[in-house]
Formats: sequence, structure tokens, C-alpha cells
Amino acid sequence: MKNVQCIACYVLLMVLSISMHAQEIAMQAPKGFDVEQADIAKGKLDTIQYNSTTVGNTRDALIYTPPGFKKGKKYPVLYLLHGIGGDKNEWLNGANPQVILDNLYAAGKLQPMLVVMPNGRAMKDDRAVGNIFSADKIEAFSRFEDDLLKDLIPFIEKNYPVKKDSKSRAIAGLSMGGGQSLNFGLGNLDTFGWVGAFSAAPNTKSPEELIPNPEKVKGNLELLFISCGVDDNLVAISKRTHDYLFKKGVPHIYYLEPGVHDFKVWKNGLYMFSQFLFKSVDNSSLNKYTILGTPASTNVRNADYPQILPDHRVKFRLKAPEAKTVQIDLGKKYDMKKDADGLWSATTDSIGEGIHYYSLVIDGVAVADPASETFYGMGRMASGIEIPSRNGDFYGIKDVEHGDTRIKHYFSKVTFGWRSMYVYTPPGYDTDTQNTYPVLYLLHGGGEDQRGWATQGRANFILDNLIAAQKAEPMIIVMMDGNLGGMDSFKSALGRFEAELLQSVIPFVEDNFRVKADAAHRALAGLSMGGLQTLYAGVRHTAMFGYLGVFSSGWFTNNAELTAPEYAFMKENATQINENLKSFWIAMGGEEDIAYHNNKAMLAKYDEMGIKYHYSEYPGGHTWPVWRHNLYSFAAILFK
Repeated sequence: MKNVQCIACYVLLMVLSISMHAQEIAMQAPKGFDVEQADIAKGKLDTIQYNSTTVGNTRDALIYTPPGFKKGKKYPVLYLLHGIGGDKNEWLNGANPQVILDNLYAAGKLQPMLVVMPNGRAMKDDRAVGNIFSADKIEAFSRFEDDLLKDLIPFIEKNYPVKKDSKSRAIAGLSMGGGQSLNFGLGNLDTFGWVGAFSAAPNTKSPEELIPNPEKVKGNLELLFISCGVDDNLVAISKRTHDYLFKKGVPHIYYLEPGVHDFKVWKNGLYMFSQFLFKSVDNSSLNKYTILGTPASTNVRNADYPQILPDHRVKFRLKAPEAKTVQIDLGKKYDMKKDADGLWSATTDSIGEGIHYYSLVIDGVAVADPASETFYGMGRMASGIEIPSRNGDFYGIKDVEHGDTRIKHYFSKVTFGWRSMYVYTPPGYDTDTQNTYPVLYLLHGGGEDQRGWATQGRANFILDNLIAAQKAEPMIIVMMDGNLGGMDSFKSALGRFEAELLQSVIPFVEDNFRVKADAAHRALAGLSMGGLQTLYAGVRHTAMFGYLGVFSSGWFTNNAELTAPEYAFMKENATQINENLKSFWIAMGGEEDIAYHNNKAMLAKYDEMGIKYHYSEYPGGHTWPVWRHNLYSFAAILFK
């Protein structure tokens, strides 16, 4: 009995060891990974010939069999494809893949497999001669799909001891072969369970064509590996595929490394990808496999850093050789480390989706990052970084008609000085000059100004997309500066805002834009501080506004002096408020929203008074992703 238990324990330990080992993969090939070692077992490289009914002749390919290959054992197969200027020998001539694989086997890092290197140019004269970009040669790369599926794979499976299920077949390639691998692999999920693309070329189909059914990919594919050098002119092909996969929640590796379009990158791609093959895969770890990240969309032109890694950690780098200490302040501070060249670097924890303000703290002084765009947030100009969101399609830039965002200057009757507002006009405003439009007055939060919704909030793109999808009425959005200043209490500041809105902003808009000037075609909404301004000015003037939107806000529970008069006004005017408002739309960012408890207390008061409202929650706390989605949802119900 003890022997049986010991054997069981041993087997369990072996299984655990194999499972753990399957995930213990270095982030980059070590020095000497492609240098032949004299004292290790070697695989064998042969040339094979197979009859191609697709092309109509006999074709050549190379096949690598691993060290210790036995005909009595069945093996999985990797089909490894070349680029547009190569042939079956390109991998052999440029990378000596058999050496890389031999070394990996000797280190115990590979599952035994066959590797087939065919000519991916499926035509009778398949040499890489003449104009390699001619239409007939490009077409031959597409035709290779039939040659591969109908001729080469059946030949291999008839003549070699290989496993014949999709989980035992992998396809990968460089450049043109990378595009083929994505096209053929993702297009034939019943044939291939593993797909690798190294520096995929423009022959790669669009993501929507590659993956029309993301759920099918999730259910059938063992691993999708996409790699590229960050200085490769074709990196955008890999990035667009990654971006789509990210949005659709398809597990994959997006591996970026230093380099261009050459074998240094492709050899490392083979080294990395081959170690994952035909083993269990932990999808939760895939977004950790990369060396470099993608420059943030909020970087200034040609700035390589900050870089966003697939798991949303951020790499920062700054050259400041004379500095003594440097930190990144993202709410949490990260110490940066200096190298011998005076470059400071740090990598953060995983950062939440959406835009985040940050500062560099250099020798104790908080400054903006010269590599980043700056935004007015935090009560001052600060750097900002946009972290991609898989739910952010609604505020993305799309190929639709776009409205116009213009800056208008006006003289304030309240401050007796010049102020500015941002105004969004919908597509067609300047061409259809007979049409008039409803207006949404949209307010920012504390520490921000009229630029907030136009830049951080992406209000224009949200409306462009809604209007294009016929989910919102074409409307004008007025984004005013809600900071009036100079007041000794919050209540007096609210009163000053009310006066500015009613006496200066609305008259200016109605004098200078083609708007429908009645309550049914006016809306007022705001986030946080702007939500309080909406509660104050909007509720008191429901004869002017048919729609009110309050995002992440609520009357304070600890300031009766401010809130008691507001509740008293609402109680006395509840019937009129309910009759006047077509929608009183109140939204929060879930329990993590700092205004959540104030809001819940306020809504309880509304329930007591019989005030009608619509409540919505979108998780994310007190952040721009929440408020962008609030605008998306609120705008869709307006003026209908």
C-alpha cells in the first residue's frame, strides 16, 4: 500500500512539475541560444517531396525530426512559413532553426515535435526570383492555403508518425508567412490549435475577417502568439490585430521586443513560441510575456515612453543625468532607477482603464512629463496617460461622419471678463444651414475646466458614434468653465455658477448657434462638482431644462446648511419638477465611487418626497471611463 501511495505521490509531483515548467518561459532568448553545441543530441533535417494537386506538380519542403525520433511514437507538428522574399530554405539560411530547437531540447524546454518548412509560394515556378511582389506571386501565397490543407498535411500524416488532431498542429511564420499563419490558422480552427505570427505582413486579413466569431476562437485555439520588433515599419499590422483581440477578450500573447524586420526578431519569436507548444497554457499569464510595451496614445509625437504593457503595467523612462531622485506619481508613487547613461526607468503595477493624471517628481518637485500630452486636471496642467479599455469602442475614433469642436470666447456678465467655452456641433451643422438643434450643457468636475469633456471625456467622439449609429439625436454640446472662483462658500459658488449659466452662457449660445430655445430641447448634465451644479441650477429651473443628468454626485450628508434648503425646495416643488422633467437621470460608478454614499442618501430623500428619477450604475468608481459611459447612455435618451 505504501508503494502505491509513493508511486501516486511521484506521479502527482511529476504532473505538477510539468504544469509549472510549461509556464516557466524566459522573456527573451539568452545569449548563445542559436549557437550550435557539440555535446548534445541533434535532430535531423531532411528534404521531402510531395505531390501537389493544388499546383499540379511535385513540390519540396524541409522537415526537422527531433533528437531521439522514433517511428513508433506519434508527434505533434509545427508548420513554419517563410517571408515574401524567401522559400523553404529561408529559415535554414537565416536562422538555423534546427540549432535553436536542438538547444531547447537539450535544456528540456520543448515537447518533441516535427517541424515542416514548406515553400509558401504555391505555383509551379516557386522560386523567389524576378519581381517577388508581382500579382501572380502574391496570389500564390494565398493559394498555398489549399496546398497546405489538401496536399502537404495529408502527405505528412501519411508518411510520418504524427498526431492528427488540431491540438497537435501548429502554424507559424515570419512576415508574409506570419500573415499566412494568421489567415490560415484562424481560418481553420478545426485544423490548427496553435498559431504564431512573427512580424506579420500586410497580407494579414483585417481583424474582423480573421476573427468574425471571437467565442469560437476562445473555445478552439490553444494559443495565439503575435510578436514584432518595435521599430519594424509593419508593427501596426500586429498592433491592430492585438487591439481587436483585446477588445473581444480573446486570450493571446502580444510580444514586443527591440528590433526591426529581421531574423534577430524572428529567431527570438521561434525561441519563445516553440516553448509554449503542445503543453498546457495558463491564459491568465499570457499578457505578461513581452519585453516592451506600446507607446501610449497620449504620448507626444515620436515619444517611445511611457509604454503600456499588455497587462496594463506602464513602463516609464526619462533622461535626467543630474537628478538625484525621480519618482512617478500616479496617486501611488513609484521610485525610478538610474542607469549608467543617466536614464531613469520604472514599471508600475497594473493601471485601471481610462485616462490617469500623473506627474514626474524630480528632486522633490512635481513637473509634467515632456513625453506626454498635458491636461488640465488636478487643478493644474498635468501629464495624462490613456489606458486602453476593451469596452471603449463607443468613444473610439471611427470611420463615420464627424462633428466639429470649436472654441468660442464670450464676455461674462458675472465675472466682467472674457471667458471661453468648447462647443460641439454635430455632422452636417455647417452644411444644413436651415436646421436647428437641441442643446446639452455639459459640466466638468472639480480640478478641471471647459477642456475636460472635450479632451479627457472624448465627448465629440461619443456623440459622433451615437449619431452615426442613429442612437442619439444630432445635438449641440456646450462645455463651459464651471470655475467661477472668488466666493467664500460652496453655496455662493453655486449661485455664481447659476448666474453665469443663465445670464451669460445660454444667451451667448442662443445668439450664436442655431438652437431650439425651449425646455424640451435643453439638457443640463455634469460630473462630480458639475453634478452638484446641475442639482442646484437644473432643479431650480426645470422650466428651462427638460433633462437633467447627474454623474457621480449627490448632496453632502454632512452639510445641512447647504443641503437642507435644496431638499426643502424640492419637497415644495415636487409636482412641478416631476411634470417638467422628461428625464432626471442619475448615475454612479458603483460602491467604489467616492460620491456613492452621498448619492444613496440623496436618493432616499427623493423617494420620501416622491421625486421621480432614473438611476444607473456603471462600475469603475470616480473615473473618466464611468463618466464617458454616463454621457454615452444619457445622450441616447435625450430629445426623443
